[in-house]
Amino acid sequence: MELTRKWWKSRCLSRGGRDDEDRFFLPTIDDFQPLDSQEQEEMVRSFERAHEQDNHLWRRYHAYFMEDVPSWMLISADLVAILACLLAVKGMLDGSIFHQRLIWHSFYVGLVLAVFWSYYMLRLPRFRWDVLWLPFGPLSAATICLYVDNILRSSREEIRTLQDYMYEYKRR
Repeated sequence: MELTRKWWKSRCLSRGGRDDEDRFFLPTIDDFQPLDSQEQEEMVRSFERAHEQDNHLWRRYHAYFMEDVPSWMLISADLVAILACLLAVKGMLDGSIFHQRLIWHSFYVGLVLAVFWSYYMLRLPRFRWDVLWLPFGPLSAATICLYVDNILRSSREEIRTLQDYMYEYKRR
């Protein structure tokens, strides 16, 4: 970031313009000023730090399985988990029987994912508690959706029963 600011300042000063006018123009060959060795090393180190941070963030939980499971299977399992969550959300949006079946499909997909991830978790040399959400995340989300859907349906039935018990009475 510091190098970028230096580059913008030197570019604006070399053109004799103001910061707010020149910052929207693309650089040209005339604007290029070579970086000295120290600036180049500093830029490379900043890219390496950013890469390590991104690598740590994105591969943290799946790195445990990299030796046992091909990467395409990990990506496929993640896509199936996303599908399970989308099915559960879609099922919760409407109270019809068809949408309730979507929640059940989400539950079954979550069950398959739980078996998949549990199998590979048990094959690890040491049990990792920090990846426990992988097998049980989609399954528990679908279970919670089924529970909430059941509560809402029973509440709706109780309200209808209460409406049936209503009688006509007007105070005079």
